[in-house]
Amino acid sequence: MDSTMTALIIQGTFETLYMTLVSTFIAYIIGLPVGVLLVTSDSEGIVPMRILNKVLDIIVNITRSIPFLILLIAVIPFTRLVVGTSIGSTATIVPLVIAAAPFIARLVESSIKEVDYGIIEASLSMGASPLQVVMKVMIPEAKPSLIIGAAIATTTILGYSAMAGIVGGGGLGDIAIRFGYYRYETGVMVITVVLLVLVVQIFQEIGMKIAQKADHRK
Repeated sequence: MDSTMTALIIQGTFETLYMTLVSTFIAYIIGLPVGVLLVTSDSEGIVPMRILNKVLDIIVNITRSIPFLILLIAVIPFTRLVVGTSIGSTATIVPLVIAAAPFIARLVESSIKEVDYGIIEASLSMGASPLQVVMKVMIPEAKPSLIIGAAIATTTILGYSAMAGIVGGGGLGDIAIRFGYYRYETGVMVITVVLLVLVVQIFQEIGMKIAQKADHRK
């Protein structure tokens, strides 16, 4: 492998990390409050709102049901509207966020539902407001599970970013398709796959370590 290809793979690695981390951050800004609302607005939640809960549930389910490759192509006009282009790593962030936000909302919902409801009831009985219960009880108690969910979400988004290479999304996926697949350069394909696996393992390991430190029950 020559120096040009080495430089291209290094650039692709940074592009993949850029797409993954930025998309995860933005998706959490959307998905975290939606996940909290799904729990609190449930019929057994602390602020039951049946209509809101049903609307959010339908939106999340529909968005999660669309395969990422189809979503990637379907939102190209919207991507162009937001960032001015549909090609490149920055453009890929738009469909990544749309795909990841509902997935994150479900992860957050699942994590918060694991919190012992007795603690929530005790907080409410002591006069805590719903917002205080969410910020000082639900999220802190669910923190280890939320962190593990964040690691899962990050690795899932990383996988999505690799798929974006099909439409020139940049990153390692783009390199694997352009050189490893179309030009039959098996070595390039192997290197990109190995790098993607390594990055996934690193994210998972970091997430598990942080979750263990955040778990005050141990």
